[in-house]
Amino acid sequence: MNTKNDTLDEPQPELRRRQIPAGAARVAVFTRTYDAAVEDVWDACTNPERLRRWYAPVSGDLRLGGHFKQALMSSGVILACDPPQHLKLSLGDGADEIELRLTSAEDARTVLELEHATTMDRHDIGGETFDVIFCMGGGYYPRFAALRRHLRGELPDRYDPTTFHRDPAIRAVIDRGSAAMAALLEANPDDSRAEGRR
Repeated sequence: MNTKNDTLDEPQPELRRRQIPAGAARVAVFTRTYDAAVEDVWDACTNPERLRRWYAPVSGDLRLGGHFKQALMSSGVILACDPPQHLKLSLGDGADEIELRLTSAEDARTVLELEHATTMDRHDIGGETFDVIFCMGGGYYPRFAALRRHLRGELPDRYDPTTFHRDPAIRAVIDRGSAAMAALLEANPDDSRAEGRR
């Protein structure tokens, strides 16, 4: 996958706090603008046939109140669904919440804002302990890049969203995302709760 143009429109993430049913949560906020109509972006983010191309295979009861499964990630419940603008999910038995907001912008573009609230502190990967917020950069940045290419019809047929992290061409996107989250945690030391890399 060519990542040459995937540095476009990568604004710095934000870090917020709020309460979710599971308790006090840190919230990573990501904003991206896509050259596609809001209905197209919504369909790409909610249609399982399209999700499996750029995000991950998702299956289950994909309607309000329904339970779903994601390949290699937490299962969840759909808490709110207001097409084509708002989707709210509960993940991991309520430990996390994700909110997706889509807004129409000028020139038939769409602003996507994703908030991932988590009550978890750390994540163990390969014997190392990482701050969960740090890990979000390496996970979301390449997926946002893949969504951009999917919407443009440029995502290679061979692209596998379950193994993208093994592709050396995508390493730069993962590294940029991880670095952005590390800088965010460095600027907000009270929000860095785990040992290991941040």
